Amino acid sequence: MSTLSTRFSSAGSWATGLVSTLSRVLRGGVAIVAFCALWEILPRAGWIDATFLPPFSTVLGALVEMLRSGELEQHLFASASRALAGFTIAVAIGVPFGLIIGWYRTLAEMLDPLLELFRNTAPLALLPVFVLVLGMGETSKVSMVVYSCVWPVMLNTVSGVRNVDPLLIRSALSMGLTPLQLFRKVVLPASVPAVFTGIRVAAAYSILVLIAAEMVGAKAGLGYLVNYSQFTFEIPKMYAGIVTLALLGLVFNHAVLLAERRLTAWKGER
Repeated sequence: MSTLSTRFSSAGSWATGLVSTLSRVLRGGVAIVAFCALWEILPRAGWIDATFLPPFSTVLGALVEMLRSGELEQHLFASASRALAGFTIAVAIGVPFGLIIGWYRTLAEMLDPLLELFRNTAPLALLPVFVLVLGMGETSKVSMVVYSCVWPVMLNTVSGVRNVDPLLIRSALSMGLTPLQLFRKVVLPASVPAVFTGIRVAAAYSILVLIAAEMVGAKAGLGYLVNYSQFTFEIPKMYAGIVTLALLGLVFNHAVLLAERRLTAWKGER
């Protein structure tokens, strides 16, 4: 009887969680549907010039046509591979260096002015420098993404290490942990949320900066697609490229969120 009641309780909790998730998805879906409906209605009603903002159905038709022809796949693959490569390199550089700088306070004090200087230098302002030094090929575009992404990752990691609860550190030291054990078992797990905050910011930067770089010099990519479509006045294709960019950014963000939830399961959040 006890086992049966436990099963019913588990099934009830699962059903409650499913209903809650569906309710949350529906609430978010209402806003998206309303936005798409407004996009469809305003140009057709003549409140906005359909030449410059075609109805959503027209943009969707252009998107489907590019999918059929394979044109969108080519541009999407080019942009996604560049953004992912630059983002991955930035995380691989930013997290270890951020942990080291945050752990050694003397090093942090020495490097802090330099890090602040680089963080406040707009990546797009350096685009001509990257093109001049590295050329118009893939290297300059990926390097731009690395440069723009590494600073939020590194600085948030430094902040996460510095701002670990002192009570946790004192408790760990009172239990006789060595500095290495303290860093591995206390500081590193406690700084993970701050690290992922920087990674999420970097994921957004990777798309934004790449698109600007592709608009300046590229033969493929979503930035090139949007810029070229605007230049040739293929407005539905331009908006289709913008919608694809938004979806790509959404995928990046959700992938980072899933990784964060797995690595911060100890927080007990659903």
